[in-house]
Amino acid sequence: MYAEDPAFWRAGAISSTLVMLIVLAFLTVDSLDTIRPGGANVPHYTVINKHIAYAFDQDANRYRPVIGADQALFGRSYSPEEAEKLMSLGKLVIQTRNCLNCHTFFGNGAYFAPDLTKAWLDPAWQQMWMPMTKASTPEEAMAVFLMHPEKYPTWTRQMPNLKITREEAEALVAYLKWMSAVETNGFPSHFGHIQTSQ
Repeated sequence: MYAEDPAFWRAGAISSTLVMLIVLAFLTVDSLDTIRPGGANVPHYTVINKHIAYAFDQDANRYRPVIGADQALFGRSYSPEEAEKLMSLGKLVIQTRNCLNCHTFFGNGAYFAPDLTKAWLDPAWQQMWMPMTKASTPEEAMAVFLMHPEKYPTWTRQMPNLKITREEAEALVAYLKWMSAVETNGFPSHFGHIQTSQ
């Protein structure tokens, strides 16, 4: 009987393994195409040259990023190569300063400090941080804060000075702007507004 033949089971195991490997390869290629910068859910890095907002989509019943007209970042527009280099440095800053030990990005990390997934879109940068840092733009306010957080105490849990240089601060701000444009299926659906300590 075939069911008792070891060759039958061996052939079945080999064929099912091969089929699953093919399916896995297809799903991997499809997933990588979807999540790469410029893919279906992830805008290219040059989106940092655009105005980015966050609006509620009634049809999908969730918040979604809205990419608008051209908007300079730190007074300039970045080429695809420059934007990619900026993102690499921004990621490196996040890794080397262990930002995930305190902050959350896309649901990963700690909850000791504010979620940074949509930090670029927090209206507190215009309402509070620009006047506090005497900056003329939200990105400048973010960069100034990142370089000298000890000068701008906010929470009772104050951010330490991580010795972030101007170049690193600009790259990190650009990375935060890019993150705000990534489709996150409505997560987070609200902003964790930064509050000043009294």
